[in-house]
Amino acid sequence: MPLPRRLASALVPALGLLAATLVAPPAQAADAQKARFTQYSSSAELRKGSLSGVRVAGGTVTLRSPKKVLTRSGVRYRYGSWTSPWASTGFDARSLVPSWNATTPKGTWVRVQVRVRDGRKVGSWDTVADWASGTDVLRRTSLSAQADDLAQVNTDTVVARGSHRFRQWQVRVMLVRRSGSSATPSVTSVSGAAAGYTTRSRSTSPTTMTRTVELNVPYASQMIHRGHHGGRYGAGGEAWCSPTSVSMVLRYWGRGPTAAGYAWTGEKEGFVDHAARYTIDRRYGGTGNWPFNTAYAGLFGLDAFVTRLYDLRDAERFVQAGIPVVVSVAFGKGGLTGAPISSTAGHLMVIRGFTRDGRVIANDPAGSSSTAQQVRRVYQRAQFERAWLRGSGGITYVMRPANKALPKDTARW
Repeated sequence: MPLPRRLASALVPALGLLAATLVAPPAQAADAQKARFTQYSSSAELRKGSLSGVRVAGGTVTLRSPKKVLTRSGVRYRYGSWTSPWASTGFDARSLVPSWNATTPKGTWVRVQVRVRDGRKVGSWDTVADWASGTDVLRRTSLSAQADDLAQVNTDTVVARGSHRFRQWQVRVMLVRRSGSSATPSVTSVSGAAAGYTTRSRSTSPTTMTRTVELNVPYASQMIHRGHHGGRYGAGGEAWCSPTSVSMVLRYWGRGPTAAGYAWTGEKEGFVDHAARYTIDRRYGGTGNWPFNTAYAGLFGLDAFVTRLYDLRDAERFVQAGIPVVVSVAFGKGGLTGAPISSTAGHLMVIRGFTRDGRVIANDPAGSSSTAQQVRRVYQRAQFERAWLRGSGGITYVMRPANKALPKDTARW
């Protein structure tokens, strides 16, 4: 399970949002329930951004004669940058979760930055991540809060400060390489999920299901990895719900590291250890950084991003399209009947299907073994939706091959 401190730090703004909603005018209250996802992935979309020392070709941003210089940990680098257009939310937003797909050959990495705007007031560029697909050049990490007048960074989420809101945002990706090198990072997509909330409370959604649909997602347990690697990649298997869930979806698509690629783990299910190693956020101290997990999935050729779904009806559309999703939940004791853990401040699992009456069929990695009896769970709809929306505001990892069509477009994907 991801470490609870991110959710604890999000509690105060969430309570503030609830209080504001109770007294807000109708238009403001409506904005507090909206979300909008924007992605730049094709060459045409990426060319809408501003280019400095980079080029766009074949749906990919790469370095081209970078001139700018930065020094990190005593090492000198050159970099270029791609900056998105100003993306409009259409409402007063409170949060933004960026995500990206990139590869970084040896000696290269990327820095992901975000700024927001409300009318004429523009916030500062805040660094969300220094990220690399490998481990040779830097310790993959989120950054500090970097609070300005408008917003601050909360691990993987940019959150408006106090009563502020924003109606536009930008992402800047810096492509970095060691001075003297000709290697280049490759960035294939950049996304942002903006919302008027960080958590959400609503009545249980009615199901759209007319029959039971269950996708054949392989099983994996985080718990069998307890104590692995002496805490080098977070607290061990008991805290690896996010990379374990991502690993299950990768295997569903026939993707992920080869056995040779995770042979260093010495484990039969070393693909989970591999995912933990390449999703660890050194500052956060765990493997639950949301965009780090989708970026890891992107290394295996999937279009992978973080978004906020409105409710389980949205999730049903993905399952009906043959796409399992990973969702972030939180619940107190007795809050999710049949769960292998009694409570959690933050936990991720795979939605693999729905019953005809709308109950959720999940692969819950907190099961004690990688078996159907332990991992496959069927949860009550009302309890699950409450744990998901109140826990994370509907945070969802979407991961699919490019040739697998998404459900019909909405503002959330």
